[in-house]
Amino acid sequence: MTLVEPAPEAPVAADLEEARDRDLLRRIGRADEDAFRELFRRYSPNAMALARRVVRQPFIAEEIVQEAFLAAWRNAKGYNEGRGSVRSWLMTMVHHRAVDAVRREESQRRRTEDAQAEDVLAVEDPADAVVAQLGLPEERRAVRAALGDLPAEQRQVIELMYFDGLSQSKVSERLGLPLGTVKSRTLLGMRRLRSALIEVER
Repeated sequence: MTLVEPAPEAPVAADLEEARDRDLLRRIGRADEDAFRELFRRYSPNAMALARRVVRQPFIAEEIVQEAFLAAWRNAKGYNEGRGSVRSWLMTMVHHRAVDAVRREESQRRRTEDAQAEDVLAVEDPADAVVAQLGLPEERRAVRAALGDLPAEQRQVIELMYFDGLSQSKVSERLGLPLGTVKSRTLLGMRRLRSALIEVER
């Protein structure tokens, strides 16, 4: 006597679950709040876990999950059965929003760092007026001549900064000088340059 093994029940159960999810979405499309609550109850824990793995900040993850389910409520008809399960549709919306949140956070961080770097440069650089004049062709010869009249140590620091494009920290490393020495030589040299340029303009 040959025994026939029963077919696995898992695929059948999965099909029933998916049919139930699709029915919930159809009801949500008709503004059925009970159906929405059921869908949220079923999948919000998985959605929250996914969002937290991506953004690593619980309060942002909560916002992402709320936004994704709100999108499902507003556009339940946007679900396409041919592209996968309801669960995968929801998780995809959560993942996309989480990735976007990370990108926004990184972009904001870069902008903040750039702004801070500019502030540091503005504080450390006492030569804004002279730098502006360096960009004018008719003033370059006068600046070069004024540089030639500076003490050698001041001229060296300024040339490295404004003609070689080195920061004061890099000049300090290049010359083996304390950063404070580089700053003081820059300040003294720029004062002399300003005085010389004022005389030329007269």
